[in-house]
Amino acid sequence: MKYIVITKKHLMMVFCFVLACVFAVVGAVNISADNNRLLPIYCVETDKKQVAISFDAAWGNDDTDDLIKILKEYDVPATFFVVGAWVDKYPESVKALSDAGHQIQNHSNTHPHMPQLSKAQMKDEIESCNDKIKAVTGVQPTLLRPPYGDYDNALIETMQELKMHTIQWDVDSLDWKENATPDSICQRVTSKVKNGSIVLFHNDADHTPAALPNILKCLKDEGYEFVFISDLILKENYEIKHDGMQCKIENE
Repeated sequence: MKYIVITKKHLMMVFCFVLACVFAVVGAVNISADNNRLLPIYCVETDKKQVAISFDAAWGNDDTDDLIKILKEYDVPATFFVVGAWVDKYPESVKALSDAGHQIQNHSNTHPHMPQLSKAQMKDEIESCNDKIKAVTGVQPTLLRPPYGDYDNALIETMQELKMHTIQWDVDSLDWKENATPDSICQRVTSKVKNGSIVLFHNDADHTPAALPNILKCLKDEGYEFVFISDLILKENYEIKHDGMQCKIENE
C-alpha cells in the first residue's frame, strides 16, 4: 500500500491555489459590478477652454449677496444647487440669484443621504425641491447634485426617469474646511481646473467670498470661458467613463 505524504510545501501550494481562485472570483465579481455601476457627471471632455462654477446652498445665507456682487463684477454665470428647505427659508435669495442670471438647480428637498431612501422617496425629494424652485423662479430644474455627493444606481435611474442629469464635480474647493484660507482655496482650484471642469463651492463657507475674485481673475487670464453646467454637459450620444468624465460617442 502506498502512502501519500503531505508536506508543508504541498499544503502551502494548495493554499495558494485556493487563494488565487478566490481572488479570481472576487475580481470577476468586482469587474462585473463596476461594469454595471451607473455614474453621475463629474466633468466633460472638451477641447474648449470652458469651466462651470457651482455652489451648494443648504444651510446659511450670510454670503449670498456678496457672491452675487462678485459674480456680476467678473461677468460669471454660476449654477446654484439649492435644498428645498433652503428655498423655504430664503426665497428672496433664490429669486435674487435667478434675477441676477444664475441657474438654480436641485440639491434635494431635505438634504438626506439619497441611497438610504427608496426610489419613491428619492423621487419625492427631487420633485418637491423642483416644485419649490419653479414656484420662485418660474424655471424647472434639470440637474441634481446629491447631498454629500452620495449616490447609487437607484438614484441615477430615478433621475433618468425624471429626465434629469446627476451632477458631481471634479474640482473641490474644500472651502468648508476649518483650516481653509482664501489663498489655499485659490491655489487648490486654479491648480486643478482643466477644460470641462465642474468646480464646487459653498454659498456660506467662511472664506469663499475672499477667495473667489482671485480665482475668477486667474481663470479668465488663462483664457477660460465660464458656462452653466447645463450648457457644458452633453445631452445625447454620450458615455461616462470610469472617472466620471462625460464623453461624446462618435458615430461609426
